[in-house]
Parts: sequence; C-alpha cells; structure tokens
Amino acid sequence: MKYSHTRAVHAGREDFDALGVHVPPIDLSTTYPVRDLDTGTASFDALVGGAASAANPIYARLFNPTVARFERALAQLEGCSDAVAFASGMAAASACLLAARQRGSHVLAVRPLYGTHDHLLESGLMGLPVRWVEAEAIGDEVRADTALVIIETPSNPTLDLVDIAAVVKAAGKVPVLVDSTFATPVLQQPVLQGARLVMHSATKFLGGHGDVIAGVVACDAEWAVLLRQVRAATGGLLHPLAAYLLHRSLPTLALRVERAQANAITLAQRLSTHAAVAKTFFPSLGTVANAHLLGTQMLGPGTMISFDLKGGHAAAAQLMRKVKVATPAVSLGSVDTLIQHPAGLTHRVLDEATRERHSITPGLVRLSVGIEDVEDLWADLQQALSA
Repeated sequence: MKYSHTRAVHAGREDFDALGVHVPPIDLSTTYPVRDLDTGTASFDALVGGAASAANPIYARLFNPTVARFERALAQLEGCSDAVAFASGMAAASACLLAARQRGSHVLAVRPLYGTHDHLLESGLMGLPVRWVEAEAIGDEVRADTALVIIETPSNPTLDLVDIAAVVKAAGKVPVLVDSTFATPVLQQPVLQGARLVMHSATKFLGGHGDVIAGVVACDAEWAVLLRQVRAATGGLLHPLAAYLLHRSLPTLALRVERAQANAITLAQRLSTHAAVAKTFFPSLGTVANAHLLGTQMLGPGTMISFDLKGGHAAAAQLMRKVKVATPAVSLGSVDTLIQHPAGLTHRVLDEATRERHSITPGLVRLSVGIEDVEDLWADLQQALSA
C-alpha cells in the first residue's frame, strides 16, 4: 500500500459528518454514565477483553473516542487493521512484551535498538529473557518457545537497515515486531514485508512538534486484542489531548518528513567530506548496513544523520555547546533540528563494550534534521565544528 497524502488528511475522520464537526472533538471524560446496567456490564466485559469499542465506554482507561480516532488513522497509514495507542513509546514496548508472554518464554532481538528499549529487554523486567542475535542468525536461534523477534530499522543511532522480509522468513511462525520510528509510514510500511507489529514512539515524527509523549503499535486484530487487554489492566493509556495533537499532526507528516529529508541529504553529503568528521552514517551514502534496501524496503534515506567526530568525546561536547540553530537535546522527529550524544545520553544505559561493538563511540553525534533552511543549518554546523 503506497503512502497517500489524501488518506493521511482524512483517516480517522469517518464519523465527522454524523457529529457535524470539522476537526476532531476532544473527549476528556474519565467516566461515563451507566443508565442500563446490563448494557454496562456487557460493555465492561467486552472492553476488558480487548474489544475495540462497546455500547458504553464505561471508563477512560478502557476506551476513549479521541484516542480511537487517532488509532484508526495510524492503522490506515500503516496498512493494518488495527492500532493501539499508549502513554509513551516505552509503554507500547512494554505492552508488546507482556502480550508476547502469552505465546512464549523468550525473545530474540537485534542490536542496536533505542537505548531504553535495549535496557528494558536486558533487564528482564517484563519476564521475557532476551537473546541478542545478528539478523542473519535468527533462523538458527528460533525455538518453539520464542515469543517475539524484535528489530529496529533504521536502527538507533547508527541507521543500519535490517532486511524485514528476510527476518520474517527466518522467524517462521514467530511474530516480528519492527520499531519503525525513524522511517515513519511515509518511508516504510513493515507489514508489506510480513511484520506483525509496527511500533512507533509517536513522540517523534508522528507528533512532530515536541509537545506530546506517546507510543502506538499498528498490528492485526489478534494482536490488538492482546494489547488492549494489557493496556486496560496496566493503565498505560494515552491521554485524549495527546491523541488529539497526534491526529492533528498526521496530515502534515509527509510534508515534514520530505522537507527534513531533503535537508538531511544535503547535510550528510557535506558532513561526509568535513575535515572534523571521521565517518558519516546515512543510508544514501552507502555507509550503513544493508544500504541496498534503500528504494525498495525504505523509500528514502530519512531525516536522521549520525557522524563520528575525529576529536572524540571532547569534540562532541564542544559541538553541542557551540550550536545555535540546532538544539542540543534528546528526542527526534520534530520540526526543529535536534543534536545529541548517544554514548552519553540515549544509549548511556548500555555497557561500554556493547556501545563500542555497535559503533556508538565517544565521538558519535546524532542529528535529527528539521525543516529549517538548509543553509542556515549548515552554517550553524560549520561554525560549531570549526570552533
């Protein structure tokens, strides 16, 4: 399914005519009147059991119409039947692991992943031990009790691409979860390659303005039931105001990604020849694993750049002090450019040997390129690098 600007504008708005509105209403109710007890009881059972909706919403932890509209919209953009939204990307990741416990007792995962996701898996807090494997070895490591295979592509922070279709084939009957945060549905739709779950930290590109924290998993109906059950039991619900902001941002998602990607292509090319830079990680430069997947699995190189500074940690720290247009801050996918140091921040929870093994060096800097004028961004990076 090709990404559609028209679908992005209209998805999740199917009930607007009946409601007589032009923009999504925000339902802030925490509880709903139960005039008919039998209907209320049946609705409660359905929602706790993982149903997408019921005659009576009962309680906002079980259902909220504003959240449901965003979920329907995101599911359409990812080509899935369902989507389940959570209070953060990590709440979404946790729910996937808790749901996976119903089908197995361990997971396989490919590094690198977002640092906190890595830490969650390594800690065993969700009750599922992890075995870290290379993508090419998944077929040899799958067991009868494997609950889930987890990959991130492009990977955080080195932007390596993982062949989703190859992983799905190697996993066999084991469901594959793809963290597609960096790609967004504009550039990549993992279900077309056979993935069962597509996870986003919606805080990033889906929100796009640095003003909402959220997570969402697009999936099939079977997984949606499990994820809603977990959300109802654990309370990892997305606030309706956050859902409104996310739904509001979806129509401009492609415009933001395409503009920032054009900037990133220019900046990556220039950084790759800068005297202070040892290596620039960017798919269209061919400097990441499986760059050949660009144009097929992933339609463009994206908006993220990582580059390793010859001066190591000191140079990275100086760069973050000296930038004036870019903001030195964690997170990504916003309309403004953000720059951060993975080894010292987002991936600090990994041990040093693991960081080094996956090229997360003391000199590595990650740039989330925004929609500013590209020459302003380049001038800012040049002055900071020369300093």
